[in-house]
Amino acid sequence: MTPDGRHPAAAAPGGAPDRNEAALWVQDVVDTGPMRIVIADDAVLLREGLVRLLTESGHEVVAAVGDGDALVEAVVAHRPDVSVVDVRMPPSHTDEGLRAAVEARRRVPRTPVLVLSQYVEVSYADDLLATTGGGAGGGGIGYLLKDRVAAIDEFLDALARVAAGGTVLDPEVISQLLVRRRRNDPLAELTPREREVLALMAEGRSNTAIARALVVSDGAVEKHVRNIFTKLDLPPDATNHHRRVLAVLTHLRA
Repeated sequence: MTPDGRHPAAAAPGGAPDRNEAALWVQDVVDTGPMRIVIADDAVLLREGLVRLLTESGHEVVAAVGDGDALVEAVVAHRPDVSVVDVRMPPSHTDEGLRAAVEARRRVPRTPVLVLSQYVEVSYADDLLATTGGGAGGGGIGYLLKDRVAAIDEFLDALARVAAGGTVLDPEVISQLLVRRRRNDPLAELTPREREVLALMAEGRSNTAIARALVVSDGAVEKHVRNIFTKLDLPPDATNHHRRVLAVLTHLRA
């Protein structure tokens, strides 16, 4: 554990799966080791199923709760490595889980959260992505459909990526976000190749993984990424990771 109680996340080289696979966490294999996890879902069967799955996979579930207020309290009390949160929870079963996740990230900046939803709610995804900056302080974010949990290895890999500070988005979420392009497209100045690179960045791929996917050199990808930052007017004084997040947000919201 790190001095502030968080789990150190180490990345090891690995191959990138086909882009048609369900998962978008395709840059490199991530192994965080055992994680401390909070689960928030009002459906008892799913909640207990996640507890069993994660426990049998070597992780520690420090709290399993059924409403948004309890989620916030658990995150503040336990400072978990990552939380798994259902979007819809009592009392109205609309967006209580999402709002609780945002509040938890406000109370404990950079706390990683993986949100699960029965259906794609584009506005919810937008709200969650907005917490990568501002008062929420960045940190790992994920938004997956509940169906993805059945692919256990991919789900566990997604959870590890979020715990490591990455962004994991369900393919259906990306598809529907892209449908909402505004007329005034901030990406209009990008070349087709730069758009391809940016789309792969949105899938969480590293420069090396993008180079493999496009069958080009790492240097070519680095040049495209620099051009993307310049054309999107992203501040050069920001960290490279922060600029990647800002570029992806521009891509998803354009």
